[in-house]
Amino acid sequence: PDCRSAPLLYFSQRDFEPTLPPIPDDVLEEDEDSVKIVSLVKAKDPLGATIKRDKSTGAIVVARIMRGGAADKSGLIHEGDELKEVNGISLEHRKPKEILTLLARSQGEVTFKIIPASSKEEMSSHKKLFMRALFDYDPNEDPTVPCKDAAVAFERGDVLQIVSMEDDTWWQACHLGDSNTRAGLIPSQQLHERWSFYTLAVRQPTSDVNGPSLSFPAGLRRSFRLGRKSSLAGEAAQSGRWSTGVHGSVCPPTYIEVIPYHRDPKDRHRLVVLVGPSGVGVTELKRRLLISNPDHYGVTVPHTTREKRSQENEGVDYHFVSIHMFEEDILNHRFVEYGRYRGHYYGTSLDSVHRVMSEGKVCLLDVHPNKIKHVYTAEFKPYVVFVKPPHIQEVRLTRRRAEFTCAEEDKNSVRIFSEEDFEDMINSAETMESQSGHLFDKVIVNGDIAVAFRELKAALEKVEKAEVQWIPAEWICSSPTKARRSCGHLDSWI
Repeated sequence: PDCRSAPLLYFSQRDFEPTLPPIPDDVLEEDEDSVKIVSLVKAKDPLGATIKRDKSTGAIVVARIMRGGAADKSGLIHEGDELKEVNGISLEHRKPKEILTLLARSQGEVTFKIIPASSKEEMSSHKKLFMRALFDYDPNEDPTVPCKDAAVAFERGDVLQIVSMEDDTWWQACHLGDSNTRAGLIPSQQLHERWSFYTLAVRQPTSDVNGPSLSFPAGLRRSFRLGRKSSLAGEAAQSGRWSTGVHGSVCPPTYIEVIPYHRDPKDRHRLVVLVGPSGVGVTELKRRLLISNPDHYGVTVPHTTREKRSQENEGVDYHFVSIHMFEEDILNHRFVEYGRYRGHYYGTSLDSVHRVMSEGKVCLLDVHPNKIKHVYTAEFKPYVVFVKPPHIQEVRLTRRRAEFTCAEEDKNSVRIFSEEDFEDMINSAETMESQSGHLFDKVIVNGDIAVAFRELKAALEKVEKAEVQWIPAEWICSSPTKARRSCGHLDSWI
């Protein structure tokens, strides 16, 4: 943003200064506690404040108040205050540099309409709590709902505005944007978790209570074309049926708090993470996306410690590095995921993700769900797509003679699925969804690869075109440093 000084302002404090104007008629009585009118007068000295656009809401906010400046002495403007209007002109969708130009054209008295930071917090806590549903809910199929006519139906992915959480079992909510629709009942997080645990306990076989069976993580096997044996298999053995995941609590997927994100055209594209069990078709979907638009989509180049072969190119097939360098990057947490195969390391680094995104492309990343946590941050803003198999009868029909390209050394091999493979695919999908379902933005059932591809491509295009995207609140609010880095541009001096 343009940081050049606009004509600057003083608070009117003396009798011979212009008389403060009356409060505009369009400020309603019920807004008196949440909206403030401040009148200032231009002078030679600066106002002593900076502004920026909050990227999560699109609002223009006061970023800093300089001690001893006019704004500080007036006591009327504070850090975090949202500027709504200048001289009756709305600041909605305006950039800081446009506001500087607007102030430059103003003469004498300048009137600001402000939402104080304290009022914004109160409004947010009482009116602006949004949750994205992580399950489908139909009150007509719920025998426990107190009143079916008073309940709200929703689907996975819907954003709900929570109106009341006073009842421990039944919250009041409405669909986002349904301003004319009354609030209705939805099952609380506690209620749905309790029901999910009960359902799982009833149908869970005794042999699976202590955790999933030993297997190589599917995402790593697909990404690096490795075999089944891996030192990472122990991680799968040590994890329980329910994992703490990113949120650090043992719970099935219910709701996740979200906030609006207004993507600036200059911002990097969101990272796209594809996950799913082995054989479900994640690799094929990724391949089709790349073919459909190679200038728009890109993939990472993995790192390895094995020797480069004659037909391979550095930075195209792999990044070939020393064992010392690879292990140093492991210690510095520079890998999204990694493993060993036949004595050599293979891995996907965070740097390789950055390279694709810096080219202005949408980076397609294929990882195991328990590795998403390494990129589940405001920096990458991942859009996570879970690809799951259909019912086992359809799996048998569509996968029985499916051909999958194996390791590069054995390109002519054809994978024929066994009945055990089908069962493993279904069980693995259920485990992934139960453990990591709270991370999934989109779930696609791959019964027909052509249909699944069209659905995936349409979903990604919709996300890119959306003016407002809903992202987990924890990305912005989990730490002051992260919030400052993610919520706005550089400050503009006023």
